[in-house]
Amino acid sequence: MNPADMPSREAMQGLLAPPPVPFWPATPAWAALLLLLLALIGWLAWRGWRAWRRDAYRREALRALAGAGPAAIAAILKRTALAAWPRERVAALSGSGWAAFLRRSAPRAGLDAATAAALAALAHAPAAAATPGLRDAAARWIRRHDPRL
Repeated sequence: MNPADMPSREAMQGLLAPPPVPFWPATPAWAALLLLLLALIGWLAWRGWRAWRRDAYRREALRALAGAGPAAIAAILKRTALAAWPRERVAALSGSGWAAFLRRSAPRAGLDAATAAALAALAHAPAAAATPGLRDAAARWIRRHDPRL
C-alpha cells in the first residue's frame, strides 16, 4: 500500500472505539453458575470443618500415644473408644471381648488376633512389655476405626 493513500492521523480522529469488554458476564446463566459454584465450595468447606471437628478425639489420642507406656496405651485406646461409642457398649469390655471389639471396630487397621490380644493385655502388662509394634498397631486402630460399626 502506498503511504500517500493511507489516511492521516487527523482523519482518524472521528473513529469510535468499541466499549471495553465487561468483567462481569452479561447473561444470568453465568451468575447462576457462579452462585452454584460458591454454594458447592461453601458446602464442601462446611463438611470438611465438621469432619475436622469430629476427629478431634483422634488427633488428641495420637498426640498422647507418642510417649505413652503400656498401661497408658491401653487407657488411651479405651478413652478413644469411649469417645466414639456409647459407654454401655464399650466400658465393660476387657480381655478377649476387648480384643474382639478392637478387631471388629477397625477392619481397615489390619489387626490380627495376636496383636489385638496383646493390645487388650497391655492394661496389666509390665512397663517393659510395650513394643513399638504395639504402639504402631494402637495408632493404626485410632486412625482407622469406624464409629458407625
